[in-house]
Amino acid sequence: MVVPASSLLLGRVRLSRKRKLVASRSELASFALNRVWETLRRGGAMRKTKKKIEFSSHTGNLALMRNCVRHFLEAFPFSERQRTLMVLGVDEACSNIIRHAYHLRNDQFISLSLEGKDDCVCLRLRDYGKQPQPESMEHRRIDLIRPGGLGLHLIRNAFDQVDYVLRSRGTELVLTKNLE
Repeated sequence: MVVPASSLLLGRVRLSRKRKLVASRSELASFALNRVWETLRRGGAMRKTKKKIEFSSHTGNLALMRNCVRHFLEAFPFSERQRTLMVLGVDEACSNIIRHAYHLRNDQFISLSLEGKDDCVCLRLRDYGKQPQPESMEHRRIDLIRPGGLGLHLIRNAFDQVDYVLRSRGTELVLTKNLE
């Protein structure tokens, strides 16, 4: 299931000329995504499933993305703490994409694929921005007291495997969490 990025851009749209009902696109997208997840839940277990969402690099869309990831992970036997850490890890990765790959531009696209397998959950984040330098992806020592640099530490602690795949245009981040 692909949710078009245009439906997640923040802004005002008119639903009907006759009714004069106006709602933000983020509200419409939230409603649509909630219906998708409720349909999936009613269908039973979500093992061996694959879902994909695309959204703009506007930070206002991160809350919707977190909800989608949280709902997807509820079908798997993770503790609440593990789910929360994974959601925060994906949020941090998206924030890094917005900040470093897209230089805070809010009109670029981020694609998130969620895949449930028999033995693991695999989340793939894809951007089309500036590729990171390998040395910039080193996380700093945890005992250094200064702002910044702990996001990669959080991501690596939340997932069992973290892989950066440099594409011809942009980067794909593959986050894997094994089912225990």
